[in-house]
Amino acid sequence: MKKLKDMVEEEQPSRIVSVGDRVSKNLVQNGMFPQLSIVDNRVMRRKIQPIAVLADETFHIKNPRGTITNEAFAVIQMSLEKTCRVKIVVDGEEDLLTLVAVLYAPENAFVVYGQPREGIVAVKVTDKKKAEVAGILKAMENVSKS
Repeated sequence: MKKLKDMVEEEQPSRIVSVGDRVSKNLVQNGMFPQLSIVDNRVMRRKIQPIAVLADETFHIKNPRGTITNEAFAVIQMSLEKTCRVKIVVDGEEDLLTLVAVLYAPENAFVVYGQPREGIVAVKVTDKKKAEVAGILKAMENVSKS
């Protein structure tokens, strides 16, 4: 978290997006308040108490494990267009929604997610990252149709 805090202070990202309960909680505890937090009230697939994340608006969506629903695409895109803090609570699993967050986040945003038993990953959103994510999502779409 210290390294991320230093990066945030140095680079002044356009937004911070957190995906995952533990990483969202850790960001808040370290004085970094995501403009969008995507959580599922689970850590390592175990149910936890909902985390306290400051949010002006909260949305609830369904997104089964191993999928990305059209609802998830729409709500994440809409949430990233808002100027207030938003929390999305997922009934299902939020892991793959990191891809959607990178796709729709503004240039120079940080999308931060947890890497189990490793720590955190911070992705700086660039045109190159967006193109990479779009390719992954396209490949996933083709696989799901086979």
